[in-house]
Amino acid sequence: MSSVHPPGLDLDRLRGHLDRERPGLVNGPLDARLIEGGRSNLTYIVTDTDTDGAGRWVVRRPPLGHVLATAHDMKREHRVISALHPTAVPVPEPILLCEDDSVIGSPFYVMEYVEGTPYRTAEQLAPLGAERTRAAVLGLVDTLVELHAVDPQAVGLGDFGRPEGFLDRQLRRWGKQLDASRNRELAGIDELHAALGRALPSSPAPTVVHGDYRLDNVLIGSDDRIKAVLDWEMSTLGDPLTDLGLLVMYSSDLELPESPVSTTSGAAGHPSPAELIERYAARSGRDISAISWYTAFAWFKLAVILEGIHYRYTLGQTVGGGFDRIGDLVPVFIAHGLTTLQKG
Repeated sequence: MSSVHPPGLDLDRLRGHLDRERPGLVNGPLDARLIEGGRSNLTYIVTDTDTDGAGRWVVRRPPLGHVLATAHDMKREHRVISALHPTAVPVPEPILLCEDDSVIGSPFYVMEYVEGTPYRTAEQLAPLGAERTRAAVLGLVDTLVELHAVDPQAVGLGDFGRPEGFLDRQLRRWGKQLDASRNRELAGIDELHAALGRALPSSPAPTVVHGDYRLDNVLIGSDDRIKAVLDWEMSTLGDPLTDLGLLVMYSSDLELPESPVSTTSGAAGHPSPAELIERYAARSGRDISAISWYTAFAWFKLAVILEGIHYRYTLGQTVGGGFDRIGDLVPVFIAHGLTTLQKG
């Protein structure tokens, strides 16, 4: 029997389900540790203790407590990695999907464990040195091109989203999110939202969109290649340049010391945003003339997300390191969005 049960994962019930559905997969007792928590889906590394670490898997489940039925859809995540696994896009191999809440208290899925490092800050990249950092970040662009080259129909994802009117719906969605978190004046936020609406570009042909594509959502191997793209909870069919705009935003310099929101741009060897855009354009063949809009939209979206965190913090609903400084970042993101849109 299992001895340690991390929050949200009953290992004995998990083991029983695996034995029924995938007999022979597990040999001995299971151990597990939670590797990511907070506001996102929960991720655990589960180890078969009889295999000296060789038998390891990853389990994903929704956060503890009540969530909207559509907010953390395990079936959706499992479906997209199952569709992409045979393609050139590196994703973990899906092992099993369980939609029965009675097993561990919520739906969950199991996938293979992939060895690699998610780099979240410039400081974490520093030991790689300039040449390796450059290779890793350029590989991030190349993998994005591979994702956007996948034919959704060919991999069974033709009905994975509603690409028609995608940008307009995104803009309205994040506007509603902003309204739900309003408890102070934010100079420029309504101006930015309105300006984005007036300048809405025409989307290219729809692709599978990751929705949160950045360096710390991929695993980099010891050879500096991307071993797996993770965290598909926001994926859909839509405008591929939204992924590029977000990547460009996260590769830009916030010019803020000790910011609780990290970008990787300060690492030696890190390609500039312009280089990332040029490489994507050259390898994908897409028209990126409207990239300023997509990058400005990314600044707006992150401003709204940060304002939501700040709002919950002021109500005492969110605690954690750096959350007391989140509110000060929101005007910075708004200013970057306005400046970026004006440059376009």
